[in-house]
Order: sequence, then C-alpha cells, then structure tokens
Amino acid sequence: MNFQQWLSIAVLAGMMVLFIWGRFRYDVTAVIALLVAMALGLVTPEKAFLGFSDDIVIIVASALVLSAAVQRSGLVEKAVAWAGQYLKRTGAQLLVLTASVGVASGLIKNIGALAMLMPAAGQLGRKSGTNPSRFLMPMSFAALLGGLTTLVGTSPNIIVSRVREQMIGEPFTMFDYLPTGLGLLVIGLIFLRLFYWLLPADRRAAATMGEALNISDYTIEARVREQSPVVGNTVASFIKEHDGEIDVTAVLRHGLAGEVRPDLVIDADDVLILAGDPDALERAVAASQLDPSGHGEDEEDEDEQHARARDDVGVIEGVVTARSALAGSSAARLMLRDRLGLRLVAISREGESLRNKPASILMQPGDVIVLQGILSAMPGRLRQLGVLPLAARPISLGMTRKGWLALAILAAAMLATATGVIPVAAAFFTGAGLVIITGALPVDDAYEAVEWPILIMLGALIPVSGALQSTGASDVLATQLAALAADLPPWGAVALVLAASMAVTPFLNNAATVLVMAPISAVFAGDLGYRPDAFLMATAIGAGCDFLTPIGHQCNTLVMGPGGYRFGDYARLGAPLSLLVLVLGTPLIMHFWPVR
Repeated sequence: MNFQQWLSIAVLAGMMVLFIWGRFRYDVTAVIALLVAMALGLVTPEKAFLGFSDDIVIIVASALVLSAAVQRSGLVEKAVAWAGQYLKRTGAQLLVLTASVGVASGLIKNIGALAMLMPAAGQLGRKSGTNPSRFLMPMSFAALLGGLTTLVGTSPNIIVSRVREQMIGEPFTMFDYLPTGLGLLVIGLIFLRLFYWLLPADRRAAATMGEALNISDYTIEARVREQSPVVGNTVASFIKEHDGEIDVTAVLRHGLAGEVRPDLVIDADDVLILAGDPDALERAVAASQLDPSGHGEDEEDEDEQHARARDDVGVIEGVVTARSALAGSSAARLMLRDRLGLRLVAISREGESLRNKPASILMQPGDVIVLQGILSAMPGRLRQLGVLPLAARPISLGMTRKGWLALAILAAAMLATATGVIPVAAAFFTGAGLVIITGALPVDDAYEAVEWPILIMLGALIPVSGALQSTGASDVLATQLAALAADLPPWGAVALVLAASMAVTPFLNNAATVLVMAPISAVFAGDLGYRPDAFLMATAIGAGCDFLTPIGHQCNTLVMGPGGYRFGDYARLGAPLSLLVLVLGTPLIMHFWPVR
C-alpha cells in the first residue's frame, strides 16, 4: 500500500474508534473525519462539500418529510385500534403490532412507524393485562426488518442503491428490496411470535401519570410548605407514614444538601428529593401538603401565574430519544423553564436510583421523564426537544381529506420511482414539497421531521468514503478480504459480507456502516468474479439488522426506557434472530440475486 492509502485507512480506523467511544455524537464524528481528511490532503477543498448536494441527502430528507405527513394521517393507528377490540390474547396482539409496524416501516421511516405505534402497545397490554415490555422490543425488531422492504424504508438502502449506480450504472429501484426484505420480515414475525418469551417477564414498562405503564424509582423534588403536617417530623417517620413506598434520597436546606439521616428533622421550606413509584409519590405529595414545584410561592413569576389562569397546565410523560437535545445535558443547563416554559418534574432510568435534583441530572437516551407545562403547547415542545410522548394520544387529524392526500402523494412518489418515470430524488423532493404546499404537513412540522444530524453525517462522510475509493484503499481492503474468502463457496462469501455488516453496525451508525462497507463489498465481489448485487444487498440487510444492542439503532434506543430493558436483554431475543437472518437470509439473497 502507498502512503495515501495508509492515511485513508488511518482516518477510517480513527473514525471507528470515535464512533465506538461515543464521546461525540455521530454527526460530529463525521465532521471530524472530514476535517482530518481535508487536513491530510485526502479530500480537496473543492470536493469537501459535494456530499451535501448528493442525491442521498435529498432523498433521505424528503422521505422523512413524507413520512411525517403520512404519520399524521393516523391510518395505521386507526387500523390497530380497530383490530385491538377483537384481540385478547398476548400472542395475537403481538403479531398484529409487529406486523403493523413492519408493514408501516416499508412506507415510512422505521423509527417513525415505531414511534407511531408505541402507545398502541400500551393500550393493548392493559386490555389483556400483559406487560407492554413484552411488545416493545419485538416491535423495534419488526421495524428494523420492515425497513428492509423498500428503498426508503431505511437510509442504508438508499446508500447501497447509489453505490450500485456508481458500479454498474443502474441503481436499485423502489421495490428491488421487496423480495428479500419481505421474506426476512415474514421469517422475523414468525420468530418473534413464537419466541417472545425469551424476554425476561419481570421487566417493568414505563407508565403514564394517569393510566400508567409502570416504572419504579422516579425522582422528584417537593418543597415543604409551612402548613405541611410533616414539619417537625423526622425523615424516618415521614417514610414510615407512607408505608416505606417512597425514599428520601436528599434534603436541601437553604440551597445546601446535607446528609440524610433517619433522625433528621424536616423543616418548613426544605426541599425533599423523593424516589419511588409514581402513584406512591403522588399520594405522598398530596397527603403531606408538599409543593411539587420545588420552589416557594414568591418565586413564581407573574407571567406564569397568568398562563396558569388562561390555560390548562398539566404533565406529559415521554422518553428521551437518541437525537434529543436533552441527551447528555440537564434541564438546568438547557434552561427549560426559562426558554420553553417546561419544568422537569421527574426522571426515571432503568436499573438506577437517581439521587440528585431532577433538573441537575444529565439525561441519557432511553430515560423516561415527566414534563410540566401548558398542554396546548406541549406537542410542539416535545418535538423540538426530541422527546417521544408515552401517553396514549388521540389522532388529531384522523383520516381527514388531507390525511388521505398525504398517502396519495407518497403512493404517487413510490409508483413514479418504481416505474422509472422520474429519478428517486426528484420524485420524493416533489412529494415533500406537495405535502407542505397542500397543507397536509405544516411547514414547521416538516422542518422538525428532518433528522439534521443524519444529513450532516451523510454529507460529511460521502467525501471521506470517496477518498477511500479514490486512493485505492477500499480496493486494497477488498482484495485482502477476497484472499481470505478465496476458498469459500459463493454462499459463504455472501454470508461473510452479511455477517461483517451485522457485526460492525452496532458500533457505527448504520448509514456510516454502509458508506464504508458497500464499496468494499462491491470490489470484493469483483475480485472473486461475482456480480455485486447479492453482496450489496447483504451489506444493506446487515447494516439494517442490529438486534444485539440498544445503541446501534434508534429504534432499539427508543424502547429501552419505556420497556424497562437492560443492555443484555437485547441479545437474549436478538442473538437468535440475528443467527436466523444470517442462516436464512443468505440463501434468500442468492435466490433473488444470483452471483453469476
């Protein structure tokens, strides 16, 4: 290898280390990789920003806007709600939920399909007395499998299509993914229906404030009013009075935190940090006449008093997503109350007892939080923060005329690309523009629907991936891989690429995995004398199938808090499913995409 190739591989290795380390978000890591590549002369300044004008970025952004418009239509939610009236058994409910999210993931972004149906899982679970955690992880896995069925179901499919166009001059079309993707989806649905019991039965799902999905160890803060009956009582007697259902984890007096002793006497204006079940905390606050705001009445500003008089102020429970502005920060640092009029009432993290004031806790993806604010403004605030509401929400638009219009526009865009009438980027950009122009999706919602970190990552990594190819580094890596696979049969070579993509994607973003692996896979196929289609399809499937960790894909992160899952729970159900995809996916790929 020459010096430029070594530099390219060093940049790739360094980028993978940063992805695995997790110190920087994936889009920041991509920008760092681009800057280093520019500094080393691997990417010229003239080509550094061509990635942002690439069709991939346009297609992904447009697909997200169309996805948001269809999500507002409520079609899938209405269908599931109707079917739920007749479903009483856990297995039947699970099959309907996983099938619904799988089919929807082929039409809209898989993370959007999952978010849309998570409240339905809670509703059906309560009707049958089933813990919703039995449903949520299988739904996440079904969303990943459903995303494999169409070009726009998941970002890796779009990237692989572009690589194929570069290699042989023709991209994958909208439904080229359907034969293999649908086969794997059906196999996955059958597996999830038969083996969902592999999930631990004792996981506790998160609960809404009124009709609770059920997670323990919430942490709240409450001020002791002067007239409160607990003034003069000890911490031990306060806990005993509430049957030990709550715990006093800290007492703040005059702004200072002291040691919590059983014999500590509670004074007026003390701020108690309480932990326990939501219902128990609610009873304790009411019975002891505590102020759950954690502030004295004189600290309430006049504007907030007027707002409380004009509007209904309430609480909404949600889960912090991987791309949330709250992830890695605290309510105090973000000044939620001053900037957005929101107060963080409580926070829960599976497997941990949080002993600090909620406002000072650094939040993580998967945390379940309770926010208080003006209910009419809450939906927009949650979207702005990247928080998924857990409360069962009514479908505001239902199947209105504009709801049907969004579906019609999406169908027309997919049909236009499938028939080759117009290119994919033009079709989906036109569709995104039409849903905004016709009012099927408000402009503000359209901007909020776009996952800007994903677009930044794609725009930055496309030149870096190009540098690997232009310097010949990807060819060298592919040749070395081909030498190792020289004695393997064709199915073994395809399985090797599929397994490698599945192994890498838990540590990289799935789109980053494809940007790196797809060119290598194509050259690898050429070195072995095979057609590249099967290997590119294996790369897309492998990158889209992370069933082993909660961090490899946003869908898995999204269900971690609401499902009460632990890190190792994913492998219990995901490892056999991954093996199934590898064993049955390989012949499925080769059947529809022969290597010769």
